[in-house]
Amino acid sequence: MKQKERSNKKKEILSWIYAIAFVLILRTFFVQAFKIPSTSMLPTLKVGDRLLANKVLYKIRDPKRGEVIIFKYPEDPKRDFVKRLIALQGEEVKIYSGKIFINNNELTSPENITSHYYYSEGEYGTTHPTLVPDRSIFVLGDNSFISKDSRFWGFVPEKYIVGKALFIYWPPWRMGIIQ
Repeated sequence: MKQKERSNKKKEILSWIYAIAFVLILRTFFVQAFKIPSTSMLPTLKVGDRLLANKVLYKIRDPKRGEVIIFKYPEDPKRDFVKRLIALQGEEVKIYSGKIFINNNELTSPENITSHYYYSEGEYGTTHPTLVPDRSIFVLGDNSFISKDSRFWGFVPEKYIVGKALFIYWPPWRMGIIQ
């Protein structure tokens, strides 16, 4: 009887080891959880929202305009930020009268960008068109009145992109796909 109990105990311990290893591999290479600390992405993301980011997607394809991305803050790469991708490398970006212009053309889509008012404050892309350097992107917070973003500190190197924000999992009443 005791040998059967030991055998079951060993199986249980082994099951826990496999489960922990699986979670660690999943978190390291595929998915990561983040908590929103500020109101810079209102109304899309609220303070305290917890979300999951896909860390593999941008190894398969390039990021697209309008996606909410997680990246390492260029002025302190130990910190992760969440913003919306607005302009890609080689594009000229300008913010004027609440609207975004890419290569002198007003953005009319995607709606997750055009539905927001963007303030013309900061050094980059606000007083004149600003060229996004090679292997870099330009990001803005949806709540541009209070967001410190590419308008103030410049561009995000593509190598700093961590992943695409996919899903709010907490609180339960906010659960859903991030647009």
